[in-house]
Amino acid sequence: MKPIVIISSWPPRLCGIATFAEEAREFIQKHNPGRDVLVISHTDGGGDGVFPLIDMARRDWWRPVAKKIEEIDPSAVHIEHEYGLYEYHDERGAGDNNAGFLALLGAIQDYPIVVEPHTVHGRLRHAEANFIYQLCKLADVVLFKCAYQKWRLHWTFDGFGWIMPRNIMIVPHGARPDRYWPVEKVPELRAELGLDRARHLGPHLVGLVGWIQSNKRWDILVSMWREIALEIKRRTGEEWDLLAAGTIRDPHDRPHYEKYKSEVKRLEREGLAHYYEFVPRGDIYYKMMAVCDFIVLPSQDETQSGTLARIIALNKPYITTAPMEGLTSQTLESEGGLMFTTKKMLKEKVIRLACSEALRMKLGGNLRRYLDEVVSWDVVAEQYNEAYQLARDAKRTGRAPELPMEFE
Repeated sequence: MKPIVIISSWPPRLCGIATFAEEAREFIQKHNPGRDVLVISHTDGGGDGVFPLIDMARRDWWRPVAKKIEEIDPSAVHIEHEYGLYEYHDERGAGDNNAGFLALLGAIQDYPIVVEPHTVHGRLRHAEANFIYQLCKLADVVLFKCAYQKWRLHWTFDGFGWIMPRNIMIVPHGARPDRYWPVEKVPELRAELGLDRARHLGPHLVGLVGWIQSNKRWDILVSMWREIALEIKRRTGEEWDLLAAGTIRDPHDRPHYEKYKSEVKRLEREGLAHYYEFVPRGDIYYKMMAVCDFIVLPSQDETQSGTLARIIALNKPYITTAPMEGLTSQTLESEGGLMFTTKKMLKEKVIRLACSEALRMKLGGNLRRYLDEVVSWDVVAEQYNEAYQLARDAKRTGRAPELPMEFE
């Protein structure tokens, strides 16, 4: 049986798309036991079945990729797209607007092509809208993460007088179905992570967990935590602490990293919080979230979030910013989190969730259902297989898929 080829950034690169693709490959392989699932990555990728060929220092970086695809002769090519991954910059620093990516799609037209763009904002700039239009012409199937992206694109294209493509399929961001720890396992996890040695750390934790970036506004909650913790204790008599865990990924975020870390350390000296430095990848990422009663995700710029996928995998109630594209969409669909738009609302929601175990249980149960029925990687991998078959049918018949619109 012919293999499936994934094109993406890949570990050890510290990149959200690389981590996503690594998990996706695991479950694609599980649901295609008779096929090899191979990877073509950037030159810093590595591992079994990985070909590190994408050299973004070359304007024609796509040529070796197209040649390797011809050698492999795959049953489907599945490409993870993010603008920055495939942007060539010349000696003046001018970008090519992903022209090389479109050239790659043109060069591999003999093979079934599925492209999964990870950034499709609700209000696209003209260049972004034009790129997606061309992408949909060159790919057999295009995978969007959320339904709102598809109906907003229809509105955008209508505004330009363009025909809306019908080969867009909704496949959500996958979440692992095998990383859940019951409450009775939390003391064991706390000991494994060394949190039992933090003497001041209370039995209940609110988590800020993940990569520390400028758009992940940890400082919003940190600045109010002292009064929040006092109010929770006044109402319930319980000790609640803030667990801030993660590290820096992008050197440009160092000022924010240093600021957030110092503010948490100040609270730690007062016995109200704890800072834990770790690289948010692998099992430890899940374990760090699992010890928390709920998670706060105060992001200011996300369409979809790998952090949210882990929250859902763990069935952890959460609080996040709204309106915020994919975060808001999945919160509404799952009914597993609360949303805020002001500091006052965030404060009220944190206190409310901490003071109501019944509410936490209800939201967690909703996330369990959403995971099992909608976003489990086992569900998503079967949707990928459906997309591959649609792409094969398109190549065989010469006709693009006609997928239904959300709102006709």
